[in-house]
Amino acid sequence: MGLVCALLLVVPVADAASFGSRTLREGMSGSDIRTLQRHLTTAGFPTTVDGQFGPRTERSVIKFERAEDMTVDGVITRPDARTIRAAAREGAEEPPKDERPAPAPSEDATVTADGLAVAPASAPPEVRAVIEAGNEIATKPYKYGGGHGRWRDSGYDCSGSISYALRGGGLIGRPHDSGALTRYGKTGRGAWITVYANSGHAYMIVAGLRFDTSARKRSGSRWSDSPRSSRGYVARHPTGF
Repeated sequence: MGLVCALLLVVPVADAASFGSRTLREGMSGSDIRTLQRHLTTAGFPTTVDGQFGPRTERSVIKFERAEDMTVDGVITRPDARTIRAAAREGAEEPPKDERPAPAPSEDATVTADGLAVAPASAPPEVRAVIEAGNEIATKPYKYGGGHGRWRDSGYDCSGSISYALRGGGLIGRPHDSGALTRYGKTGRGAWITVYANSGHAYMIVAGLRFDTSARKRSGSRWSDSPRSSRGYVARHPTGF
């Protein structure tokens, strides 16, 4: 009798657990599992919402972990829950219905002799701000993980560089790694800004100029007016640009 009573007490508590309050793995069930499944779906990883952490949910979790460059183990810890919640918020955001893309540039940005970019006169304020932010770190060294733990860092990696520049224009709210950038903004190339990303690298085209950590190897600056192949990359752009 005592065992039955104990089970009656334990099961409802687990079923009503809030998302992020416990580590989630295959074989578990509850309302927090349903929340996880809804968040995964909203973030772009369709998952049946049944409250059961079965093999299909685990596969969705693994896909999400790979896309976000997380530890791939199919287990959702409390920090992982925060990452999924943030991704779901971004996936749920919709642009205003009356928003229209900015006019395409009539001229490209240019690179000065010291490796800084100069925005064309026709660039919208947001694009100018992205270029100005990019100039702030254009010649800083490459640093793995740089720009992800804090905005102002001693160096930046590829995705940290892009995140810093986009933040300057108010076009991103938190640092994204290269996997997350494959889902940033809207699909396809933008009129002013295009982010090219895959699981291992990311670079950006702003007003015709390439902003890319690999460019530093040749010129010492992240800005370059030389093109590179976009084969193997996903093209994304900030809404309206």
